[in-house]
Amino acid sequence: MPFSLQPSLENNVVRLLPLREEDFAELYTVASDPRIWEQHPNRDRWQKPVFTTFFEGAIQSKGAFRIVDKPSGAIIGSTRLYDYNPEENSILIGYTFYGTQHWGTGINPAVKELLLNYLFQFVDIVRFHIGAGNVRSQIAIQRLGATKVAEQEVTYYGEQPKLNFVFELTKQAWAARAA
Repeated sequence: MPFSLQPSLENNVVRLLPLREEDFAELYTVASDPRIWEQHPNRDRWQKPVFTTFFEGAIQSKGAFRIVDKPSGAIIGSTRLYDYNPEENSILIGYTFYGTQHWGTGINPAVKELLLNYLFQFVDIVRFHIGAGNVRSQIAIQRLGATKVAEQEVTYYGEQPKLNFVFELTKQAWAARAA
């Protein structure tokens, strides 16, 4: 299988499918809950004009996914692959969010496991941008074995730069965790 920023991936819990323009309404229904964005660098993303800008950036990235609950077929969130660096053999995962009814249900580890198992066939390093104030996501990514390696101002599409923490997981550490 050749490397792609938008493969279709699935397990028994979720399907990750390339994000399409026609997914806007269903994804915005999920994203319109202000609680999702409470710890995010852009706390206003639940507002339709702000989310519209976010969605446009996701489509233009050509690395964004809709996260589909496999049993129900409903869109429950989104995530994105970006900044593939062939010289460093690395890539980033970010822009991930889920509807609050899926928090604490194992969806995030299931999504990240799908992505990491796929990506580590092609790269040696996966990094994650997580908002400096997003403690919930920082804890979740550390549970997968990622460690904080940097702090970086990230300019989201159509938005002002925001402080993010950079977490890193290596292929070797992921393989050791699975063993």
